[in-house]
Amino acid sequence: MIKLEKLDRKEAFRYMGIKGEPPQNVLQAAEECERLLLECITPKFHWIFAEIEKFSEKCVILSGHKLILSGNDIAAHLGGCCGAVLLCATLGEGADRLIRKFQAEDMAKAVITDSLASAAIEQVCDFAEEEIRGRFQNLTWRFSPGYGDFPLECQGDFLAAVNASRRVGVFLTEGGLLTPTKSVTAVIGVSETPVNDSRKGCGGCNMRDKCNFRKSGGHCNG
Repeated sequence: MIKLEKLDRKEAFRYMGIKGEPPQNVLQAAEECERLLLECITPKFHWIFAEIEKFSEKCVILSGHKLILSGNDIAAHLGGCCGAVLLCATLGEGADRLIRKFQAEDMAKAVITDSLASAAIEQVCDFAEEEIRGRFQNLTWRFSPGYGDFPLECQGDFLAAVNASRRVGVFLTEGGLLTPTKSVTAVIGVSETPVNDSRKGCGGCNMRDKCNFRKSGGHCNG
C-alpha cells in the first residue's frame, strides 16, 4: 500500500469541467472532501511483466497467461514491443463509501469527491509507472480495456493474470465492472529500443479526435 499526502485538485476540477479558478465555495468544499478522502482510501497497485508470445494486427498473446489482448488498437499500441506490463491499481472500498455517503447527503460534494478520487487513482497509476520505469527503460503509455476497440470483456482474464483479488482486492461484478469502482487496469508496452514519443501521448492515441480532455487543452495519461 502507498500513501498519498495530497490530491491533484487541478486535475479533479478538470474532470468537473471547471476552467480557470473555481468559485470559493467549490474550493472550500474540495478542501473538506480531499481531507475526508485521504483519511479513508487505501491506495494499492500490483503489476506483472509478460513476454509477447504471439502478435498479429488484431490481437496479442502473452506468454504464460490465458489473457488475450484483442483489438487493432492494443495491437498497434504494442507494435514493436517484446513484452507488456499488466497493471492493476485501486483506492480501495473507502472511496466508494464516502462517495455514496455524500450522494445521500450532498450531491455537490459527491461530485467533487468523485472527481478527486478519479484524480487520486491516476496519481496511484503514476506512482506505479515510476516504479515500473525503474525496471524497464523503454515503455509506452498506459492503455486500458475500453479504449478504442480493446474490449472491456477481457477484464476477468486480466484480473486473473494479475491475481488482483488477492494482491489488491479488486474484483469484477456480474455486470463486468471493476469493484472498488475507483480501480484501473492498464497495459504498458515494453520495448528493447526507445519508444517513439508520438506513441506516448495524444499523437498516438486512437481517441484523440473525440477526446474531451484534448478539446479543452488538456490530456489524459499519455
